[in-house]
Amino acid sequence: MIKKGPVSTEVVITIAGGNEIVSSITTHSAETMNLKEGSKVYAVMKASEVMVGID
Repeated sequence: MIKKGPVSTEVVITIAGGNEIVSSITTHSAETMNLKEGSKVYAVMKASEVMVGID
């Protein structure tokens, strides 16, 4: 799913098992990459911390 706004665009990437990764990128970047529903993409994650929680 791609929800384009005037400044930022929300991109939802569905991965194995139906799980989703959601990212907010600039609308300019989304347009430069010509992102469309169903485009084949990958996610790169960078984190200095990892939080673990339980339900």
